[in-house]
Amino acid sequence: MHQTTRPFRSIARLALVGGLVIVSTLLNPFSPGAQAAAPTETVLPLTRGHDVVAARDRVFVSGGPATTSVVVTDAAGTVTGVLGELPGPSDLLLSNDQTTLFVALPNANQIVAFDTGSLVESARYSTGTGACPSSLALSGRRLYFGYGCDQWGGNIGLVDLSRQPAVVRTGLVTENFYDHPILNTTPAAPSVLIAGQPSLSPASVHVYSVGTGGALTFERRSAHSATGSNLRDLALSRDAATVYLAQGAPYGVQAFAVADLNQQSQFIPTTAYPNAVEVSRDGTLIAAGSDATYDPDVFLLRPDGIQVASFELGENLVSGALAWAPGGRRLYAVSQDWSGGAPSLHVLPVAAA
Repeated sequence: MHQTTRPFRSIARLALVGGLVIVSTLLNPFSPGAQAAAPTETVLPLTRGHDVVAARDRVFVSGGPATTSVVVTDAAGTVTGVLGELPGPSDLLLSNDQTTLFVALPNANQIVAFDTGSLVESARYSTGTGACPSSLALSGRRLYFGYGCDQWGGNIGLVDLSRQPAVVRTGLVTENFYDHPILNTTPAAPSVLIAGQPSLSPASVHVYSVGTGGALTFERRSAHSATGSNLRDLALSRDAATVYLAQGAPYGVQAFAVADLNQQSQFIPTTAYPNAVEVSRDGTLIAAGSDATYDPDVFLLRPDGIQVASFELGENLVSGALAWAPGGRRLYAVSQDWSGGAPSLHVLPVAAA
């Protein structure tokens, strides 16, 4: 198994604030006294990169619909194994206790579960012919999946893990999505489920409440063109009060109040074509990324929109491929040069504030 790990180069940042020149480096993102290890990059044994999640001392990277593997690394990014013979592993999701990894397999109309400790497959759920499950979200013991193989054939399904054997249901909402909806929930507010409409301009965001037996009740939808276009990723604040959107336009991560889907603020620090957003587990930082060729790719922001650090990956950030380590001291990012070559896993240290 070929693997290359190399230190990441440090890049100085200059900013003019109140007439003063502020200098910061990627090795010192918060204060002159805070020391963080250098970022690293590991070339992965994949032809494509798709998603990444981090559980305790392991990181998982999927290859997407055109591949058959999920790569496993340790917390430092060293490749330790591969979950193979998987038909198109796409979206990845961890159980709240981080002991189970769920993998969406749109090519097989299945969702597979692995034990994150033993890496042994623990369950496999069929979502039905022609479903193509492609995004995952968890509300307690109910695993929701956004699915859709054809244009305007998208909807939301459910794997009810509270019942044994688990019960799978599809067609939970009356809205038809152009493509599989991007789903998101948060453990602190399991009664709220967010569904984003990708692949359209303008995009839209839908809010659902989770009821008895996992039933979804439509609550509200964003106003036409209010959220921009070409949604690539979304994330929820820990209290489910704010939804953050990364999309092709505008060039900044937007924040909307879940209660009314009115825009709260727009974070400008991202470069052109925002394509990833992830909230830290304690809610104190937001990681945002862009599909930027020559500009910084990853930004760390406070909830008030103030940028505290940025990173240049050297390649394009894969859409949605950001993940916080459980302790919040590392951020994982997957990049790829779309002209060819294998994807890379970047370990970006985050210094204590």
